[in-house]
Amino acid sequence: MFQHEIKIRVRYAETDQMGYVYYGNYATYFEVGRVESFRAIGFSYKELEAAGIGMPVLEYKTKYLAPAKYDDELTITVKISEMPGVRIRFEYEIRNEVGKTLNIAETTLVFINMETGRPTRLPEKFEALMHNYFRES
Repeated sequence: MFQHEIKIRVRYAETDQMGYVYYGNYATYFEVGRVESFRAIGFSYKELEAAGIGMPVLEYKTKYLAPAKYDDELTITVKISEMPGVRIRFEYEIRNEVGKTLNIAETTLVFINMETGRPTRLPEKFEALMHNYFRES
């Protein structure tokens, strides 16, 4: 299993009139988590796209448990619990600075050949890096 955490601070522009993070901004937080997770693994989104591979979202599930507010420091935990193939599933948890869980979510993305738009396997380099987290005991 792979797990990575990143911290972000809620900006004023991300809140609604009630001072809560607007619900649509959570998808952006998850994207930040995914991009930084790839970087932590050693394979950037930029490298992925340079190899002609895109990753559109196939499925997105989220559950809002409590609101995030302006200036909160959020910790986004990203997990990849199973070895990716043509699809990759990310699990997320967002907590505030006192450790309260505010949101849990899951996205499934598909590796596609950007030229053809057809599903493809993940790049060999990325697959090799991911095997470091999914070795059998």
